[in-house]
This record gives sequence, C-alpha cells and structure tokens, in this order.
Amino acid sequence: MKKQKGVVLFFAMIVLLLMTIIGVSLAMNSTRSLRMAGSGVERMEALSISRGAQDLVIKTYSGKKELTDLAGETKLTVSGLPTGKSAPEVIITAKPLGTVDIGCGRQRNATSNNIGCRRIEINTESKYGREKLGRLVIVSGIRQEVITGS
Repeated sequence: MKKQKGVVLFFAMIVLLLMTIIGVSLAMNSTRSLRMAGSGVERMEALSISRGAQDLVIKTYSGKKELTDLAGETKLTVSGLPTGKSAPEVIITAKPLGTVDIGCGRQRNATSNNIGCRRIEINTESKYGREKLGRLVIVSGIRQEVITGS
C-alpha cells in the first residue's frame, strides 16, 4: 500500500494535462470559427453596399451625358455610401461597350431611325475585411437610348 501513494497523483496530473490540451484546442477552433463567420458577414455587407452603389450610379446618371458620352473607362462617384474604418472601399467605373450605337430592342418601333442604344458596363469593386484583402466585383450592363445624329 505504501508504494501506491503517488500513483493517484500521477494519474490526476495526466488527466489534467489531457483536459488542458483538449480545452486549448477547442478554444483555438472556436476562434477560427468566429473569424470565418465574421468574414462571411463582411462579404455580405460588401455585396449589399456594392449593389446599392450600382443602383445609385444608375439613378444618379440616368439620362445624363456623363454616362452616354464616355470616351473610355471612367471612374464614377456617388454620395451616400458608408464610410469608416470597417466599411468596404468601393470603386465604381463605367466603360462603353463599343463605339457604334446599336439598334434598340423596343416594344414599339420609332417613327424615325434616329434612336439608337449605347451599351455601358458598370463595374463595382469592393475591398473589404482585415487590411482590405477581400475583393468583390459586380459587373452590370445597361443599355441607354440616345438620339443619333443621322
């Protein structure tokens, strides 16, 4: 019996060491899961802000010469987007898709041939996340009726 006095202490230390290792690994795993969940939330926020930015661009520039008379890729600005350290950085560009006006698919035919369509591509790039390493790009194409000079 005297030889077994330290055996219980030895096994208790082994069990305590195993429980500590399990606890530390669970804590690290939960931290990683929280980071991944936070990243998903940031991506959804960037997607929502990017879609809103495109809607604002279309609403702001609808029917204006700034959008129909583009010579090349142009950076556009709109107000009303969120700002701050955690808000995504949003860059909006527009470029014409071709130099020739095309015929419009219209429900009713025009009485003259002076109406054409210009196609414009609007790109919204959002940089989000820690150190703005996440990148989300949304591309939309719009077609705007214009009066041609012929």
